[in-house]
Amino acid sequence: MGKKSNRNRYMFGLGTVGRDMQYSLVSMFLMFYLTDILNLPDSTMWLMTGALLVLRTFDALNDPIMGLLVDNTHSRFGKFKPWIGIGGLIGGILTILIFTDFGFRGGKYVISFTILYLLWDLTYGANDIAYWSMLPSLSINPREREKIGSFARICANVGLYIVVVAIIPFTNALGGDARAWQITSIIIVLIMLGFLLFTILGVKEESRINVQDDSTSLKEMVQVLFKNDQLKWTAISMSLFTIGYVTTTGFGVYFFKYAYQDEDMYSVFALILGVSQLIALTIFPKLAEKYKRKQLYSASIILVVIGYIFFFFSPMNIFFLGFAAILLFAGQAFIQLMMLMFLSDTVEYGQWKLGKRNESITFSVQPLINKIGGAISSGIVGATLIISGINSAKTPGDVTDGGLLIMKLSMMILPLILIVISYYIYDKKYVISEEMYKNIIDDLTERGEIKEGA
Repeated sequence: MGKKSNRNRYMFGLGTVGRDMQYSLVSMFLMFYLTDILNLPDSTMWLMTGALLVLRTFDALNDPIMGLLVDNTHSRFGKFKPWIGIGGLIGGILTILIFTDFGFRGGKYVISFTILYLLWDLTYGANDIAYWSMLPSLSINPREREKIGSFARICANVGLYIVVVAIIPFTNALGGDARAWQITSIIIVLIMLGFLLFTILGVKEESRINVQDDSTSLKEMVQVLFKNDQLKWTAISMSLFTIGYVTTTGFGVYFFKYAYQDEDMYSVFALILGVSQLIALTIFPKLAEKYKRKQLYSASIILVVIGYIFFFFSPMNIFFLGFAAILLFAGQAFIQLMMLMFLSDTVEYGQWKLGKRNESITFSVQPLINKIGGAISSGIVGATLIISGINSAKTPGDVTDGGLLIMKLSMMILPLILIVISYYIYDKKYVISEEMYKNIIDDLTERGEIKEGA
């Protein structure tokens, strides 16, 4: 069991290095590509901002259907791996096409982009739902699940920060034009496909879990989403956190280009963030052995609040900004991992309460949240860039102090409010403690839905 557990931990985690490189490219730098590489005018950017908001919201609503398809998949490769492979391959091709300049502008560009992005969202959603919904099937031991999740988040952050740190200097070295970004997207997609093979070929599911062979109906899908009260409150809390977090990161390159007025310093700053988050994720399993999750969550929120406030009032000095960011992003790393654990635990809670195990429908909530959060945050970022005058600025000096203040309020204060509200909801509504989870597993074992033994 020990060797299998370690194998799963590493093979599962490595599978997401390239996935998060690809996702970071699209989620964090697509807006920059549109505004500063393709130089789309304000009139087109208003259309693009609206299109992204509608596209991400529409596609998010399809994610539970995709979760239903994954849960109803019965193949000799299992129900997760086929979708991980298919979604990864097609989504990779579409990523390259999104970052390919076909010369379209105006209405033609908006239409072509809308089609490509919608297809990308659907295929990435298939890959993402299948990947993360595999996590609860790898172990029912909460400590082992935390170790698997922690290593997966470490690998995800490695992928994320490779892109965040390297993409501006790398694309600039290639010429800084649309062709440079296309070449970069091709490299990232090839890396993504290579790392997916670790998970597809190397992961073995937990044999103790009895999986039903019968299919899940549309009615049962609705029950999973609406009658699992802990899934509902987890989803609401995660949504508010995600909107805040993604909004903050979405402004990163703009902050250093227009407020700090040194675009190259963004990579240095991102490296500081990446190291702080990786350290936080590395020590999490040790802290989880000493403290309850609620204690860790409360401490993380305190770090985030202090970090945001310090960041907002910080002078344009990398030492002060870096210190604020270490507090902020270390706290956010803990929160992201714990929310993944909360979501995992609602699988067994739903099985215990509703009588059926639906990992993929449950985990379809995660990309749904990411897409709705991304849609709202992209709307906030896009509108802020236009209203503040940043999108129409030809040089950093063209942006007024008032415009910079608007950006800082949207980047720091609004996300802070949302994240504090998300914690309040968790604190009042989430009831699956470590003790309750143990009782749920014992009860499921007595009912024969989880096999006895290691």
